[in-house]
Amino acid sequence: MGARSYHHGDLRRTVLNEAVAAIAESGPSGWSLRELARRAGVSHAAPAHHFGDRTGLLTAVAAEGFDLLAEALNGAGDDLLDVGVAYVRFAATHRAHFEVMFRPGLYRADDPAVTAARARSRDVLHGRLRALPDRPADGDTAALAAWSIVHGFAELWLSGALPDDLGADPAAAARPVISLLFDR
Repeated sequence: MGARSYHHGDLRRTVLNEAVAAIAESGPSGWSLRELARRAGVSHAAPAHHFGDRTGLLTAVAAEGFDLLAEALNGAGDDLLDVGVAYVRFAATHRAHFEVMFRPGLYRADDPAVTAARARSRDVLHGRLRALPDRPADGDTAALAAWSIVHGFAELWLSGALPDDLGADPAAAARPVISLLFDR
């Protein structure tokens, strides 16, 4: 058994943590339930008992990711720029979740836990847009534009496609880009 093997406690949480670690190491498709069981030090049937199958496990990862994103966005305060920066910071610090969340073909996108968590994170952005003093007339289009910019920046950051001279801090690099949304 490995150093992170399961002994007592929350087996579901242990398997979920091992899945996030495996995704961080080899992507959303580079592991098996059997491998996760081995890593957790449990029987090969244990992950299936809690999640059903690989898709069920990835559904749990996506739901947890959207919950964590909603928390991060809410914690950024009322300033829309800070919310955008928090989105990029979330992507960089929760890369495994992020890689699953926005690939709905990997999980059950209609799962109630996923749809509720996704709605919570979306509502933060919409709420911050509605709070702007000169809010856009078409809030849905404005929200899509804001999301597109922060998500695109996050994806470019994670893929290593941005210039090296932006530095090592994704939030600091994203701030001037996102602030262009507010220049009129």
